[in-house]
Amino acid sequence: QVRLVESGGGLVQPGGSLRLSCAASGSFVRVYGMSWYRQAPGKQRELVATITRTDVANYADSVKGRFAISRDNTNNTVYLQMNSLKPEDTAVYYCNADVDTLENAGMDIWGKGTLVTVSP
Repeated sequence: QVRLVESGGGLVQPGGSLRLSCAASGSFVRVYGMSWYRQAPGKQRELVATITRTDVANYADSVKGRFAISRDNTNNTVYLQMNSLKPEDTAVYYCNADVDTLENAGMDIWGKGTLVTVSP
């Protein structure tokens, strides 16, 4: 079984920063692409940022220049550094990964999410 566990969410004032982490654990062969999604109240889940195993990153237009995604392949962890946070960044942030196990290739794994609240 493969698990993704997010951490680092919380309450921050507008203009502040937070760093989210997501670690993969369990029995797997390799973790490929890793991504962060978010879902605000009453809205659909949206892609925030994604990073390949070779560190090629892409971002949603709404976060370009403010957020940075990175990963540590040794520890199977992905990070999301969020700067200049705005109230509209308030959402539950979910980690997602493409994982190969001994039994299955290309499994789509989701974490349970971590809440980020941007408010004065």
